[in-house]
Amino acid sequence: MTGWQTLFKKEILRFWKVSFQTVLAPVVTALLYLMIFSHVLDGKVEPYPGVSYAAFLVPGLVMMSVLQNAFANSSSSLIQSKITGNLVFVLLPPLSHAEFFSAYVLASMARGIAVGAGVLLVTVAFVGLHVHNPMWILVHALVGSALLGTMGVIAGIWAEKFDQLAAFQNFIIMPATFLSGVFYSIHSLPVVWQTVSHFNPFFYLIDGFRYGFFGVSDVSPWFSLGIGVAAWAVLTAIGMRMVTSGYKLRG
Repeated sequence: MTGWQTLFKKEILRFWKVSFQTVLAPVVTALLYLMIFSHVLDGKVEPYPGVSYAAFLVPGLVMMSVLQNAFANSSSSLIQSKITGNLVFVLLPPLSHAEFFSAYVLASMARGIAVGAGVLLVTVAFVGLHVHNPMWILVHALVGSALLGTMGVIAGIWAEKFDQLAAFQNFIIMPATFLSGVFYSIHSLPVVWQTVSHFNPFFYLIDGFRYGFFGVSDVSPWFSLGIGVAAWAVLTAIGMRMVTSGYKLRG
């Protein structure tokens, strides 16, 4: 397992050495979202009975940060290695396909959780939160970061240049996270858009994560967890297939 540990450590150090950009910057961005939206809508919107809009917003911002940064870690690492040509030094050692895949995903989970924890610590200083069930918070954060870390591996392998990766992020990841209930409860939407939201797996991750804070959600947290795990399993099968076949990895 030495090779797996080395690759995992390398990926951790890769983002931690520029933590000002990879960790601090997303925390500041989430804080700005909280300050702006809570200033405009707090006291005017009550998503759940007895829950202020500012308090409702915090879990959504935390989970959004977890998802986006988990994806960014694995996808950016792979595309940079492919473009600079140093990916060959990762492929040459006797690493199994599972070790290669899991090292990237776990490092992405570490970055996502680190950013999410930073966002939570900073935003809670402005908005007091009551935690209903911390296990639901942790489980959904882990599943969400694993799902997006896996998606990042797929995108990083598929993309051949930064433009393609940016398109993947701007037209899939970004809309899916912003339209997943981060800033609103889907019950405030027209029926047709509520139906559309139920096809977005990010919605279930954020809704289940928010349940851990308030004990209230738009759907059952068990159902949300099931959707998240199922989506992760499907993407893991796709990602492992790409790795084992050498798709766009071996030239």
